[in-house]
Amino acid sequence: MTTEERKDSVVHATAIQIKKIFDPFFEADLSLWTTFAEYIKPRSYKKNAVIKDYDETENYINILISGAVAHFVSDGDRDVCINLYFENQLFSDYLSFLTRSATVIKTCVLEDCVIWSVNHADLHRLYARSTKGLYIGKAIAEAMFIRKQHEQINLLTLSPLDRYLKLLKERPEVLQRVPLKVVCSYLGVTAESLSRIRKKIG
Repeated sequence: MTTEERKDSVVHATAIQIKKIFDPFFEADLSLWTTFAEYIKPRSYKKNAVIKDYDETENYINILISGAVAHFVSDGDRDVCINLYFENQLFSDYLSFLTRSATVIKTCVLEDCVIWSVNHADLHRLYARSTKGLYIGKAIAEAMFIRKQHEQINLLTLSPLDRYLKLLKERPEVLQRVPLKVVCSYLGVTAESLSRIRKKIG
């Protein structure tokens, strides 16, 4: 197999995986994701690494391939978890990415992780390349919006107990993968309150 053939094989395999991730939000032909895959840059981080710090500008749209990542905001003395991400989920400080300005969101690695990223400049090159690029931008925007709306609705309508049960249903291994203090922060409860919730549900 030539170098070019190996490259094409990697792009094809990447495109297949990206399609599976995006299909729940935006179904499209594999050729669309093959175009997108050409711009993907693999990156890896060790546990506790900071991908994007407070008051920095986001330069990437990311797909989490393995590991766990969280978004935090600062509450003076502590970091407050506002989002948890696991395998096959998109993440980005999307407000910062779109506005090209720094925000108060920090992105931290909770487990060693591998991510596939596309940077802002390449994404806009993709937009300018063809209508496929514009469809990719639409897919990203819709996936980000749907995720954010679900998070906001859950925060406003579910009790900490219900949010915890939902988290367990979606990620039953969460307490083995995410530090307890981060889970408490994400749910908006103290460690003592979470202990009572866990005892309550057995």
